[in-house]
This record gives sequence, C-alpha cells and structure tokens, in this order.
Amino acid sequence: MADADNTEAKNYAADVPMRSEPFFLKGSNNLDWGMKNRLAAIFNPSSGRTVMLAFDHGYFLGPTSGLERVDLNIVPLIQYADTLMLTRGILRTSIPPTYTRGIVLRASGGPSILKELSNEEIAVSIDEAIRLNVAAMAVQVFVGGEHETRSVHNMTRLVDMGNRHGIATLAVTAVGTEMVRDAKYMRLATRMCAELGATYVKTYYVDEGFETVTAACPVPIVIAGGKKLPEAEALQLAHNAVQQGAAGVDMGRNIFQSEAPVAMIQAVRGVVHKNLSPKEAYDLYLTLKDGDEHPADS
Repeated sequence: MADADNTEAKNYAADVPMRSEPFFLKGSNNLDWGMKNRLAAIFNPSSGRTVMLAFDHGYFLGPTSGLERVDLNIVPLIQYADTLMLTRGILRTSIPPTYTRGIVLRASGGPSILKELSNEEIAVSIDEAIRLNVAAMAVQVFVGGEHETRSVHNMTRLVDMGNRHGIATLAVTAVGTEMVRDAKYMRLATRMCAELGATYVKTYYVDEGFETVTAACPVPIVIAGGKKLPEAEALQLAHNAVQQGAAGVDMGRNIFQSEAPVAMIQAVRGVVHKNLSPKEAYDLYLTLKDGDEHPADS
C-alpha cells in the first residue's frame, strides 16, 4: 500500500487547454490507441514513412536467391529496417526476440508457385498473431484473379479479427501475369482494400498516374520493390513513389539480392526518411559499399 500523501494538490493549470494531437498517419486518426501504437512501430513518426524489409517469399517460392540462409543473409540487415515482413516460421526460428520494431506477419497462404496462387486461405490464427506480438498481419488480395472473392474475404476476416485486438491489417495487392499493371487497376485494387477495412495497403508503383493511386486511397500505401533492379534504378523507384504520395517501401529482393545489402538498405532509408535524391542515395550506396558499411543516421 502506498504511503498516504496529505499534500494538497494545487497545480491544475486550469488556464492551459488539454492538447489533442492528431495521429500522424493518413486515415488512422479514429483508430484505437493500441492500433496506433502498433502502427507507430511500423511507420516512423518523424517522417510518417516506413522502410519495410520483406523476406516472406519462401511461403510460396521456397529458398529463393538471397534467402537460402535467413540467419546469415537477413539478420544483419534488420537493424536498418523500420519493420520486418515475414512468416511465423522464420520469425520463431531465425529472428532475435531482441528486435523491438514492428513485425508484419504473413497471414495468408496455401498454394506454391507450382499452382494457382490466388487460391489462398488464412494461414494464421489471431491467437498466434497475439502470441507473437505482431504489429500487423499481411494478406494477399487478388483483385481480378481466379479466386478474387476468397482473397477479399480472407482480408475482411483478418480486418475483423485484427480490429478486435488492435492489430493492423496490411492488404497486399497481387497482380497476375494476365493483368494490366497500370494506374487504373491500382486505383481499383487499393481502393477496394481500403473500403473493406485494410489499415494500409501494399501495391506496385506505376510510371504514369501513381499520384492518383495514392490520392484516391484513404489509407497509407507502401510500394513493393518487385523484381531485382540495378541499385540506381531501385533507388529511383523508391524516390518516385514517396514523392508521389507513398508512405514508404516494402523492399526485399532489391535489398537482399543487392551486391551490398547493408549499404543498399541504408541508401533506401535515405530516400524514404531524408528525401535524398536518387543521385545522393546512389552516391551514399557506393560510399558505404566501398567502405565498412557503418550505419547511417536514420
């Protein structure tokens, strides 16, 4: 029992109105405190953006190039990421529990690269997500795909479960080989996900009209890095996206398949959080690549 305090309270600051600060992230102001707290572990509150390191590819591709040994190839990179996107198997087996930033858990799955990829189902329970202390659950949404409705319902079920427990839902828009990857499609896919409750959306950058994609989506958009590009092109991609309204990048192959992954992720951070130009970021990459790759200031 606390000791009794008989000192009379008097410093009420009655002339100072209580401040109510809006939350820094687009479309998130009316979310619960716990959800906002988790989003602040994904997005940097100072810049309002994120550098997500994605290495969940093995859930349908197996041990792809650069992910043969997560403990050797990925763990040295995690200190530079704002958040990690991965599967529960890799989280438990390979990621140190001393990592304290946001975890985005791959929550859908089923088919391998050998089958129809849109035939996914929810692959993780909400109890498991809570047990693993994740900030968000990621689900693939195949707008226009063979199993479109199932994938959309996977997302809405995760939204309901996540909202109940204060865990965000990341909708990942998947573009099949037969679909046109243009702004019209991206506006449709991202807006559908947002309207049906996704907390934020991951999609692809398009050269023409991407600013209309981010403008039409009422929740944050992060862009997928996609296939491996030369480092200068990947940095240009990241720069274009954030300058046209993206709230960050979710890169995998363009980081862990780089010639110098530690240098590359730091250069990406410079673009996302410091608004470095593509040339400045590439110069930083080359400097770190040729040096000891010491951490750059975030």
